[in-house]
Amino acid sequence: MHQNPIALIAGAGIRWFNVCVLYGSTPGTALRGHNKFIVSPMLTTVRGGRDVSLFSSRSVAVQVPYPVDRAYDYAVMDGLAGDVDVGTPGAYVEVPMGGRRVPGVVWGAAAGDVPENKVKMIVRAYDLPPMPEVHRRFIDWVARYTMAPRGAVLKMSLPVFDALDPSPPVTAYRLSEAGRAAFHAGGLPPARRRVAEILEAQFDRAFRPGVLAETAGCTPGVIRAMAEKALLVCEDVRPSAPCAAPRVSRDGPDLSPAQAQAASALCDAVDAGRFSVSLLDGVTGAGKTEVYFEAVARALKSGAQVLILLPEIALSNAFLDRFRARFGCAPCLWHSALTPAQRRDSWRGIACGQTRVVVGARSALFLPYPDLGLIIVDEEHDGAFKQEDGVRYHARDMAVVRGKLGDLPVALVSATPSLETMDNAWQGRYAHLKLPARHGTARLPQMHVVDMRKDKPGRQCFISPPLAEAVRACLDAGEQSLLFLNRRGYAPLTICRSCGHRIECPHCSAWLVEHRHGGAGRGNGNGNGEGRLHCHHCGYHMPIPEVCPSCGEADTLQACGPGIERITEEARELFPQARIEALASDLMEHPEKLRQALRRIREGETDIIVGTQIIAKGHHFPMLTCVGVVDADLGLSGGDLRAAERTWQLLHQVAGRAGREERAGHVYLQTFMPENRVIQALAAHDRDRFLEVELAEREAAWMPPYSRLVGLIVSGPDRKQAFDFALDLAKAAPQGEGVQVLGPAEAPLARLRSLYRFRLLVRADKTLNIQKALAAWLAGFKPPSKLRVQIDVDPQSFL
Repeated sequence: MHQNPIALIAGAGIRWFNVCVLYGSTPGTALRGHNKFIVSPMLTTVRGGRDVSLFSSRSVAVQVPYPVDRAYDYAVMDGLAGDVDVGTPGAYVEVPMGGRRVPGVVWGAAAGDVPENKVKMIVRAYDLPPMPEVHRRFIDWVARYTMAPRGAVLKMSLPVFDALDPSPPVTAYRLSEAGRAAFHAGGLPPARRRVAEILEAQFDRAFRPGVLAETAGCTPGVIRAMAEKALLVCEDVRPSAPCAAPRVSRDGPDLSPAQAQAASALCDAVDAGRFSVSLLDGVTGAGKTEVYFEAVARALKSGAQVLILLPEIALSNAFLDRFRARFGCAPCLWHSALTPAQRRDSWRGIACGQTRVVVGARSALFLPYPDLGLIIVDEEHDGAFKQEDGVRYHARDMAVVRGKLGDLPVALVSATPSLETMDNAWQGRYAHLKLPARHGTARLPQMHVVDMRKDKPGRQCFISPPLAEAVRACLDAGEQSLLFLNRRGYAPLTICRSCGHRIECPHCSAWLVEHRHGGAGRGNGNGNGEGRLHCHHCGYHMPIPEVCPSCGEADTLQACGPGIERITEEARELFPQARIEALASDLMEHPEKLRQALRRIREGETDIIVGTQIIAKGHHFPMLTCVGVVDADLGLSGGDLRAAERTWQLLHQVAGRAGREERAGHVYLQTFMPENRVIQALAAHDRDRFLEVELAEREAAWMPPYSRLVGLIVSGPDRKQAFDFALDLAKAAPQGEGVQVLGPAEAPLARLRSLYRFRLLVRADKTLNIQKALAAWLAGFKPPSKLRVQIDVDPQSFL
């Protein structure tokens, strides 16, 4: 029986502190039941009558993925993880913190400001390549720029703690000898033959059933049936990294001269292997995706990883088929709808350098790529690239920073570039690659402005006579139409006809939106007009009251204004024989549901599409020739800095869905303000003139891109307390040449999730280190426990 090393050490008078004592029958067995540890240059314990050296004393700084802004010192035991050097910067480790074990990343040398008897020991190291040095510098840069805790930024790089350990084995299939014989004999049914063909072509690989079924275009039942008949051999394998072997030898489609010139420029940037930013600026339908696929293929041939950022998961549905056709496999996807197992396998494949192409939402930028060689930001203007809570960053801007730090090319892609991007291109900071015409024989659609003051719809209707007639003509011609309204639900407001009461959310300064047909993921979905009222900001919902909550009158509540459900209802009344498909984020709760709806549209099973912005960009429907914008004025009011720019971008994108092949396209803009410059620019296809005027107005107002903005949002449950604190901040605000602080003012959305909100806006010269000035200003203030102060550098929204 082994002698207790704790007793021996205590008898020797060695001091305790929090590092790990290991002993047991095998090296590395943890001593259970003891959380006190030893300080010594060379710690030994006794096993079988011999002294066994366990570790040499040294310390490193470890950053944990929690909202803290410093790395903590931990002691290292040499040889803790075999081949993994725990002291290597970037090593993934597990450390004790607050009575539990948490993951972390070795950030560098220990600060040495912690007493020896307070230093704890690293528990273990994970068997992973270290986080690249350039990625750690990127995390540091983002934390400084956004004024967010570094640990909060690191959390975006470690979103799946389970991925740090190898994935458990999964069931996979190979072709058996009997299956190979049946395949070559030609006696298999079509679905089974496709499965066998895939396995025969890659006989050295075992496929997971889901991947095999998807690749073969069959159901998982086909795989199970083949296994039951011994045509397949089952074995346990570790999950393979997604998109580990894309085919780069395939040629893409024939490119037009303009496309070929742009593709050549992007490929030259990849070959140069240096930082550069290119704007791929092409009209809708110009074939921008095929152009940057050439650069993707060039980067893959060099052995590099590629990141393609898309603003919304909806765009990936149309994108995936094109990627598979070009590269022979699906890309690795990264978005919030992935299962935990998919996120684990994807993260590990990326971190180990096995995954070659990642297509993801904004958070994909923070994954730890060991060999990133190209970043593409598609639809770079899209507002979805801005993270509005937690760490507030803009993925487009941070992608440029990542390219600069990693010395690699970045391509920004859009038919409607943001003002900031266009200004950089016009100033020569970005290479400007232009695709001025649609690919092939397609032409830009003809624009029609419908003045709703003259062409009025019927009472309680929203589709004007000219638009209704255009849709009817499309139906007669066997073509498709799109009715676009960027508003979910049935009606944005419910009002009492008797007293004028408007039903608001009890937790937010917002009207409740009526949903009648299962919108917002709830409702009875019976289509009989019975539904619920929803808040689109906090998720609150309630049944539609039978009497007015204010005056008590019955049958006086009326839905005001149109939502997508109401337009769908009107379209069914106008065109009773048409096959109508409604698309909105709350109606398409799962990506598969959206995928099936898009398939029906592409295959001609739909006559009229009624959709929100989910249908506005990234989709190609050959038979869609007519687009009607039900409310082109939506978004033009409200005083938002970017209201005109955003409205123009959205309407230009949705107009671009029409006439993308041989048949001519027509777009109808229903408006009460036909003289507005956004409407005029859309009607004339005069984008650059609109942007020049918008830039001139920004310059005159000293607004971005000619200045810097930072928003401060003070929020809390007590309105007076929140306002008083915001006022105190304003009184001590920095003022002087090159900086101006506006506010506090009540936020447009003054109450959100039961918190009252006040905003301050800092406007500063672009040469000023605004983060340093803000840090000095805010250092003298500690908000009360119930108040929260959020910092939004480069705000995109002012709600």
